[in-house]
Parts: sequence; structure tokens; C-alpha cells
Amino acid sequence: MLSLPVEELLDELARATPVPGVGPAAALVTAMSAALTAMAARSSRGGWRDASAAVAQAESLRARAVRLAEEDAEAVEAFVAERTSGAAKEEEVRDFRLGRALHRAADVPLQIVEAASDAALLASHTAEHCEGDVRADVAAAALLAAGAARAAAHLVEVNLLMLEGDARVVRARGLVRAAESAADEASRRTVA
Repeated sequence: MLSLPVEELLDELARATPVPGVGPAAALVTAMSAALTAMAARSSRGGWRDASAAVAQAESLRARAVRLAEEDAEAVEAFVAERTSGAAKEEEVRDFRLGRALHRAADVPLQIVEAASDAALLASHTAEHCEGDVRADVAAAALLAAGAARAAAHLVEVNLLMLEGDARVVRARGLVRAAESAADEASRRTVA
């Protein structure tokens, strides 16, 4: 999926199937946010002593997000296969396998939320120190990451709908708040 040209990737997202879906899309938006942050930090090396560290962190986040896009597609495929499988004759065995697949389908989006929140925080930090001519780009990167965090958190909530008070839902919501706060702060720096 990730080796496709942009138009083909968009066609894949538009197909009448649940895979690749929102999880990989949120992960790819996170990767794009990290790439924009790396660009802003690279552009600021002359005036920002820690720019190289920010570049390294952004590149690490980008690689992590790309990996999570693939993992999420695999998790959703496994869940769909388990849900439609008639292989397990015993209902308990089938329910166990379905539950395990559903938990994985929630765990990977939670990791996407974590990566997106990290990307928003790094973008906000970069906006504080980067050159003025790339500050709007990195602020927008923070906004993209916050949106990706919120989209992936929605998946966590939907996948765990029946598990009232699940710690993963609570964690996802907290990470979204942190990402949105970082994005707001980065945006304020753009107009200040």
C-alpha cells in the first residue's frame, strides 16, 4: 500500500472495503506532519542549536507512523477475516479469537494516537524555535497531527465500545487533548 503513487493510494482508500481505512490514513497524516516538522527544523539549523535533534525525532516519528499504517491495515484485515470466518465451530473459540482480533484492532490505533500526539508536541516545540518563514508550516503540521490523533482515538473508542471505562479509551482521549493543546499553542506562535 505505501509504495503506491499518491493517486493509487487515494483510490485504495476509496474502495468499497474497510481496509486500508481510517487507521492507515491517520498514520500517514501523522507521517506527513512529522515530515513537515523535519523540514522546518532542517531549515532552522543556522539559528537553532537543537534543530538536528528535532530532525532526528521527527524522522523517527515519521518511520514509526509509516510502520503503524501497515500494522493497522493488517489488524483490520485480521479482524474482518475472523469475523467472517466460519472455521471455528465452537462458539467460545470463535468469540475468543474475535475478541483477540478486536483488541489488536484497538491497540494499533492507540499507538497511532500516541505517535500523532508526539508529532503534535514536537511540531509545537519546533514552532517555538524555528525560523519565522517555516513557522506556519510547522504549526499546520501540529494541526494535522492533532486531527490524526483525534481520528485514531475515535477508532479506539469504536473498537472498544462494549468495554465501558477501558483504560485505552481514557488514554486516547488524554493524548488527543495534549495534541490539540500543542496544536493550539503552535498556531498562536504563528500569529504572534
